[in-house]
Amino acid sequence: MQLLAEPAHREALTQISRGIERECLRITPQGKLAATEHPPALGAALTHPYITTDYAEMLMEFITPVAQSIDVTLQQLEDIHKYTYRHLGEDLLWPLSMPCFVGDVADIHIARYGSSHSGQMKTLYRKGLTQRYGGGMQIIAGVHYNFSVPQAIWEQLAAAENVTPDAHYISRRYFDLIRNYKRICWVIPYLFGASPAVCKSFLKHAEGDIEFKEHGKGTLYRPYSTSLRMSDLGYTNREQADLRITYNSVEEYIHGLRRAITTPSKEFGRLGIKVGGEYQQLNDNILQIENEFYSPIRPKRVARAGETPTQALERGGVEYIEVRALDVNPFSSIGITAEQIRLLDLLLMYCLLQPSPRLNLEQQHEADRNFNRVVLDGRNPQLTLLTEGYERPLADWLEELFADFQPIAAAFDAAHNSNDYQQTVANHYRAVLNPELTFSGQFMRILREENIDNGEFGMQLAAQYRDAMQQPLRYFSDAEFSEWTELSLKQQQDREQQDAGSSFDDFLTEYFRRAACASPECL
Repeated sequence: MQLLAEPAHREALTQISRGIERECLRITPQGKLAATEHPPALGAALTHPYITTDYAEMLMEFITPVAQSIDVTLQQLEDIHKYTYRHLGEDLLWPLSMPCFVGDVADIHIARYGSSHSGQMKTLYRKGLTQRYGGGMQIIAGVHYNFSVPQAIWEQLAAAENVTPDAHYISRRYFDLIRNYKRICWVIPYLFGASPAVCKSFLKHAEGDIEFKEHGKGTLYRPYSTSLRMSDLGYTNREQADLRITYNSVEEYIHGLRRAITTPSKEFGRLGIKVGGEYQQLNDNILQIENEFYSPIRPKRVARAGETPTQALERGGVEYIEVRALDVNPFSSIGITAEQIRLLDLLLMYCLLQPSPRLNLEQQHEADRNFNRVVLDGRNPQLTLLTEGYERPLADWLEELFADFQPIAAAFDAAHNSNDYQQTVANHYRAVLNPELTFSGQFMRILREENIDNGEFGMQLAAQYRDAMQQPLRYFSDAEFSEWTELSLKQQQDREQQDAGSSFDDFLTEYFRRAACASPECL
């Protein structure tokens, strides 16, 4: 940190590249899932670069381009929201991670991407998820934070180690970061978990044996929970615990993932692949594809046409990391704030600069247990976490981490000629001292003090944020959005015409042949 804080080097801290992926449900003014298709005026969900859908047709996903300015990223995300609202009609955007009222499972429509082979595969993958985990899992929303260390920092760190900052070195250091992140990622649901309560209707569509208390007419909660989205109510795959996927090197990680997409599952095998001539899932393996591996962080590289995620990593190494543990922030009209981004910057830089011993499977499971404790009971002042088999007070660990964040924040502020990062540490330190100042604590305080249900709170915010979005665009232009819309529709049409007359079965066979192969000849 001292090296990066030197005047000759500190500018590199301003060159971090970031991107946001924010998911949110389209809902009716009555607070139910929207039954309409993805608005055609927003372009093709298959090919639009910034406005798409996630697992369900009504689960929208907004993606910002890569930028090095936090303000620019947030302006981009805000403009995407504004433009979307112009084409939603009466629909609203649900501002919480856990869904609004959920009636029948038939109300949850799997996302559709057209008749091209790639479009059919995306839809079939989601159908497989529904078969495996239930439809309720398809309507949970989160925020993903993409973070890329600039080349200038890699050069400084490599010079200090007297090595070359090549792709192998960068991948090794990203995996150092990932292991340390696994050790302390419970900090994210502690501070930013914002799903301590759920609508009772959701439990009809989810599995789990979590004990709840009841508030109002239809809200279930746990007294100290932070992020039920990240609990067993969210995406889980019990068979994944046996995959032995580790984070000690990019090679080990790729090997584990590739094994998972080629290993048959007894449980999912009972579903069948084709039943009565109709596909039920892409395959009957533990993972249909690599994206089904649920992890609070992923190493990533932008894939070329025809590449799987692991093949992209094999080709060029890690390019950035994706933090996947963030709930939608209900206190922001766009689901995330500049303060959150700055805190994530500090946490990730801490993870990069700390020594990072190898993480064996038992240590990895210990870290997972810590994460789950915080998800379910993180605001309990008496909560302890495991470290090398010993119980340690969560509050004590937080104190140590925030002390370590302080010099990193000072270096960031020196680079940006501001006090924003140190102020972020100070502001969130209040939540270290008082767990009720966390997002989840504020959330539950509002429900209690205003005597409202989870759904009422969400509807109030949805209406408030819709009104806030009736403003001119600040970063993008209407002409740009129109161009992206038209281009995405044309690109989808081109794909469909190209694939017309060819076999979808043959397409899948070839895709999985290539996905299972590590040799360059496969491509």
